[in-house]
Amino acid sequence: MFCNALGLIIADHRKIQLGELTRPRALAAVPFGGRYRIIDFMLSNMVNSGINTVGVIALNKYKSLMDHLGTGSNWDLDRNSKGLSILPPYINSLNVEHGGEADDLSGLLDYFKSNTEKYVIIANTKNIFSTTLNDFIQAHEESGADISIMYNRDSNRYGVPSLVFSTDRKGFVTDILYDPEKTSVTRCALGVTVLERELLIDLLSEMIARGGHDFSIEGILRMYQNLRVYGFEYKGHALRINSVVNYFKASMRLLEDEIQQALFWSGMPVFTKVKDEAPALYTKGNSVSNCMVSDGCKIDGSIKDSVLFRGVTVSSNTRIDRCVVFQDAYISEGVELENVILDKNCVIRPGVKLIGQADYPVVIGKGAIV
Repeated sequence: MFCNALGLIIADHRKIQLGELTRPRALAAVPFGGRYRIIDFMLSNMVNSGINTVGVIALNKYKSLMDHLGTGSNWDLDRNSKGLSILPPYINSLNVEHGGEADDLSGLLDYFKSNTEKYVIIANTKNIFSTTLNDFIQAHEESGADISIMYNRDSNRYGVPSLVFSTDRKGFVTDILYDPEKTSVTRCALGVTVLERELLIDLLSEMIARGGHDFSIEGILRMYQNLRVYGFEYKGHALRINSVVNYFKASMRLLEDEIQQALFWSGMPVFTKVKDEAPALYTKGNSVSNCMVSDGCKIDGSIKDSVLFRGVTVSSNTRIDRCVVFQDAYISEGVELENVILDKNCVIRPGVKLIGQADYPVVIGKGAIV
């Protein structure tokens, strides 16, 4: 499958912080679903659409992201030409004096000019869904729009930040609301846009000429009054990650058969970094109910409605209920955890009891000993 488009993934989102989970890593690099990172879903969508040129903008805290993506070989993007490109904050040193979190737009401009594809798909990583983007591009072509934005109808956005908009009868955007407190509008942007590469080059050139240094999907969509912006409806399931609570809720929804089918068994694989691990070991006397348990885990205790990443150890006489446990965490004997998120390499000492709420889960940071 060939797609005449290049992809651009924005790995950070300034308005979305997941507390301890994003303290050591970018939003795109946050683990999700037992063996994946959040970026895997959008990157796989692009690869499954036939896009073989993808750039990833990493503003800060990108070491974990770079370790995960590597050369792009796990997504078949390790190529002599095209392939995966990780774009650091400053591709050249000319604009370093701007400081802060500003993007080097001149570096992005060089990146787009060096490619030849007709279209650019720009996506952030705060929404998780599985699809191909070919119909989206085709609808954009047929609409005659300058820019198209993908959305779904979601009456429950789990709070802000969200971008919602209204359209006319032909599907063109007439009004956009950013982070509304309350609204009856249910068209919620999924953070995926498409536009012609030449138009994007013109827009970036104008931003630079006006002294701008901030590149975002929201910034592009603010031009809807001067450009024709078309809304394309995505009718599948999508999980929104815009807070710790919503990350936890999204993780729990992975245990639903319908969500698993939509994300993992729809015929479009989700690619990720491959790690060779032994199968999970379930010892005599364990109890596991409605869980996602990854390779390399050792289960001695009782687990219910939880997601365990690779290499997790659950000792005897331990009860885990509605928890998300990241890679290589060690949970000692006699521990009780409920509504808890444990980051990588955490150690929970014997007899510890941590009880959170579904709307306020307990989060333990990376490498902590409790």
